Amino acid sequence: MPVQRLKDILDRNGIRYVLISHSRAYTAAAIAAITHIPGRELAKTVMVEVDGNLAMAVVPASRHLDLKALQTLLGAKRVSLVTEGEFKDRFPDCEVGAMPPMGILYGLPVYVDEVLTHDLEIAFNAGSHRELVKMAYKDYEQLQHPQVLKIATRSKAERMEDERQAAGM
Repeated sequence: MPVQRLKDILDRNGIRYVLISHSRAYTAAAIAAITHIPGRELAKTVMVEVDGNLAMAVVPASRHLDLKALQTLLGAKRVSLVTEGEFKDRFPDCEVGAMPPMGILYGLPVYVDEVLTHDLEIAFNAGSHRELVKMAYKDYEQLQHPQVLKIATRSKAERMEDERQAAGM
């Protein structure tokens, strides 16, 4: 069961969490819809290579990773997306593309978009396309110690909502 390793570390550290089972879904948008978790609270893990080293970038499901911002903020020479085929062997206990944003389990650095720090809770894939973990963000941060950066771009829906509000609609 892919979630077991994650549950073990959460239990060992006395972290309270909820395991949410849902029908199989492969995209963050589909998971958010199925589980009724707002896209800003659902974290998606994007695998990147930073100057030749694998890393996890974690952004709200409702947003996109800004590679240029990540590169600039890290002072890196090169940042690029990594394909599933290039990283799947690094997560043998996870379904491809469903790894939790827990670099401590895999020896990887984690970069979290600052928007995720604004909510009390965070939810993320638990190693499968059928399970999520939901926990307090402060507990996630205390366990993982991610580097918090502004690395996500606003979605089209968020920009449209801002425009509607500015127009007084």
